[in-house]
Amino acid sequence: MKVNPDDRRDNVDRIQENIDNTIENIHKANEMIEKVDGEKNRDDLKAKNRRREEALGQFRAEIKDEASDKKRGYE
Repeated sequence: MKVNPDDRRDNVDRIQENIDNTIENIHKANEMIEKVDGEKNRDDLKAKNRRREEALGQFRAEIKDEASDKKRGYE
């Protein structure tokens, strides 16, 4: 079985794309919170946004690590 080499050159770009998409989803959910009927639906959207905010923190820590590794040449 041939193992593919670890190619991390685009990790920073992929993580940044995830950050951008997550922020966009937060904004869309906030718009939906204003329009949706039912307290349960609003609560569900708010809970999703809280999880998204947590994920953003993790993405930002990961992108910081990847950027540092990239700068050092992935040593």
